[in-house]
Amino acid sequence: MTPAVAKDTMLQNPQPLTSTTTTTVTVAYAGGDERRGPLTMGQANMIRCILRDDPTHINIHDVWPVPEGTTPAAVTDALRALAVRHEGLRTTFPHPPGSAPIDQVVAAEGTFTVTVLDHTELPADPAEYAESVARAARAGRFALEREFPLRITLLTVAGQPAYVALAFSHAVADASAMAILREEFAELLAGKELPGLTSLPPVDLAAVEASPAGLRKSEASLRYWERILRTGPQEMFAEPRGRRPGTDEEARQLTLRSRRGGRALAGAARRTGHPEATVLMAAWCALVAHRAGQDSCVTAVPSANRFHARVARSVTTTSQDALLHLDVRVPAFDALVSRTWGAVLNAYRHSQFDSVRLWEMIDRVTAERGSHFGRDVVFNDVSALPAPILGTDAQDGGDAEQELTWGPPQALPTRMLAFTYRTTPQLHISLWAAPSVFTPEEAEGFLSGLVLLLEAAAAGDVPMEALAEVTGIRPAERGPDWLRVDGCWVSSDAVRETLGRAVGGLPVHVSEDPGPYGSAAGAADTDGTAGEASGAEPHLTAYIACGDTPLAPDEAHRALTALIPAAGSGVLAPHRYVIVGNPPTEPDRSDAWRRLNTIDEGTGRSRQV
Repeated sequence: MTPAVAKDTMLQNPQPLTSTTTTTVTVAYAGGDERRGPLTMGQANMIRCILRDDPTHINIHDVWPVPEGTTPAAVTDALRALAVRHEGLRTTFPHPPGSAPIDQVVAAEGTFTVTVLDHTELPADPAEYAESVARAARAGRFALEREFPLRITLLTVAGQPAYVALAFSHAVADASAMAILREEFAELLAGKELPGLTSLPPVDLAAVEASPAGLRKSEASLRYWERILRTGPQEMFAEPRGRRPGTDEEARQLTLRSRRGGRALAGAARRTGHPEATVLMAAWCALVAHRAGQDSCVTAVPSANRFHARVARSVTTTSQDALLHLDVRVPAFDALVSRTWGAVLNAYRHSQFDSVRLWEMIDRVTAERGSHFGRDVVFNDVSALPAPILGTDAQDGGDAEQELTWGPPQALPTRMLAFTYRTTPQLHISLWAAPSVFTPEEAEGFLSGLVLLLEAAAAGDVPMEALAEVTGIRPAERGPDWLRVDGCWVSSDAVRETLGRAVGGLPVHVSEDPGPYGSAAGAADTDGTAGEASGAEPHLTAYIACGDTPLAPDEAHRALTALIPAAGSGVLAPHRYVIVGNPPTEPDRSDAWRRLNTIDEGTGRSRQV
């Protein structure tokens, strides 16, 4: 899975300053153990992205403030100590050109460099400048087989350290790992002795994952994901103005800082007797599903896989999604909160998997179903990390009860991405919402509506049918050609147009037929509850007039599924293909197509679960 950007500030590359001098310091380290072993599942997942994606999107960065009076030698000593302490920072991934790594190698000793930018004075906003230096260092792909996985720049003023700006290879660190390192760096500069390591280094974590218990866990995760991929909505925001999942857009960062929200979340947690994180997740999913007009919410939860002590403080990347599938068909919010607790735990338990096999399964299942799964919604709650992500402590609005501020744009591979940085004393959330689905006013209304829902939930139980009234958020509008098929919103017009292109312009008609056809009617939902209305959903039949062109149903299906990833929103393969000779004289009437002689019929779909 391609990770989203885990920063609260999106800045452009730094402008060069004339009053700077640049030197490079080489720092040697020694004292660790030399080791070799297979990749962890998280490393394999991220390396797959590193080899494929734009480095400015996949590399990550952070800025560590340096206390006044700290010497440059103290900074390099602390960096050296971190390299010796954490095997992940001494790890490279050897592999022949054109191939992907399968092993990791931990060095016992080595060197890294620190670029020192010395200034006569820093710009007016030094923190923003330091952030821009770190962001600029993300450019350029890390050489996994040989490069030290941190690019380090020390910003000094007349020789006195002020900030350390870092870019990290995502193969060795994620947002949680950066926060751990930031915390330990500060403690080392303060002269504190770091406690012993309690979480596993990557080589040992890989061994646990490869054990019989670890392999069983991975298999269970793949089965869990497959159930969602076969039965859940393929797009959360399937609507006429939407784009196809996976089509990147540029979205501006919208940040909410709300003391009202913090108080409301705490109050709702007290009243319902559930943790704040569960209440916030329930509120998020309720509003996403309400806005999308869906019966369930499917959202990726990237930070969920550090809940076990063996990885909680491990300096490595654990970047694998937990996939939450939450049925929101309950009478009122309290019941949804109770359901959320179990669904979240279920998602967390199934967030460890072989990423290569996961993507093979996704490709297979979406081809069989005639769909394209979109990682439409991502919710990343990092408020419980052991140290704050860059800037959240300095940037919290003072005494403002609630404020919404817009930031710079960022390429967005999802439709909706949110980071929760703090829940107290302010609710601090940054949101990136795709412009094709959310106008600026609608994005602001979504975050404001989240606070309104929490305030209402703090006062009492909220009927789900009252969400629009309580929050001011309206569901998506769809025309009469949109219908529910296999738990997805589908546009029969879009299916007809895409299928027509797939079969070379042959006449196509798509009809809506009652009842399930080869679907998972009555299958258990991923949270263990029975589907309430799946058997009532219709299915689609596609009629294709082939004339003199030889055409089989499975050929039509394969041609359609090849176009779906780049097609517009609302395209799902029909359940049944009927091949006829020539179109009827009334091509818009389904009954006219049904009366034609059938040359061939069938489905390109395979089994359902």
